[in-house]
Amino acid sequence: MSPTPVGNRRTRIHVVSDVHGNARDLARAGEGADALVCLGDLILFLDYADPSRGIFPDLFGEENARRLIGLRTARRFDEARELGSRLWSGIDGDRAKVVEAAVRAQYTELFAAFPAPTYATYGNVDMPALWKEYAAPGVTVLDGERVEIGGRVFGFVGGGLRTEMRTPFEISDEEYAAKIEAIGEVDVVCTHIPPEVPDLVYDTVARRFERGSTALLEAIRRTRPRYALFGHVHQPLVPRMRIGPTECVNVGHFAATGRPWVLEW
Repeated sequence: MSPTPVGNRRTRIHVVSDVHGNARDLARAGEGADALVCLGDLILFLDYADPSRGIFPDLFGEENARRLIGLRTARRFDEARELGSRLWSGIDGDRAKVVEAAVRAQYTELFAAFPAPTYATYGNVDMPALWKEYAAPGVTVLDGERVEIGGRVFGFVGGGLRTEMRTPFEISDEEYAAKIEAIGEVDVVCTHIPPEVPDLVYDTVARRFERGSTALLEAIRRTRPRYALFGHVHQPLVPRMRIGPTECVNVGHFAATGRPWVLEW
């Protein structure tokens, strides 16, 4: 793939988010595109649609995965944490090392599937400290940074905001806002989480509002990018809407569909 247009040829970018272990389709996601953009959540820890898949059921079994999903869906987070603590107490070895080993196994397969060039940022379930070990030449990792692709400026902000779920890469509102400020005015703003708009943050299957970013929403209103692309909410009430002139698009369906979202100009 080539990251810049040749002559008058149109530029085509494929965008994915919430890969959650789908390495098979990720390996094909860049076909026909000048570049692939990935907005995070590579890891599959627990699959709400298929409780047999992921790190958690591999360690504790599908029945316990279903129990944990049920508690989280009912927003009984204290009970969910108690269940997790009880299960982990029966595992030999340091919890962090066990999880890291499982994550490394997934990252080995997923980063090998990225085409070149790929521009990627972290999701809230990712482990950023490990990415530098796996990102091969041609994979550019950005967080609070900008890059030009095909003559347009893309700004990337990774991670999620703090929640009761306590996923690995949740940061404070202030730290997140600083990264939004750092990218400034861009043509396309690429984040893992959506702007804080009720229709964009409500998950119709999990039956809850996920956390979106007020700082991102304010920046969209102020700087008026052409597009705001994000994932995180797997089954949004509204997958696409306009905020002023900005087209806001949820591309967080990759794990389920295996299809990237296409941006051309």
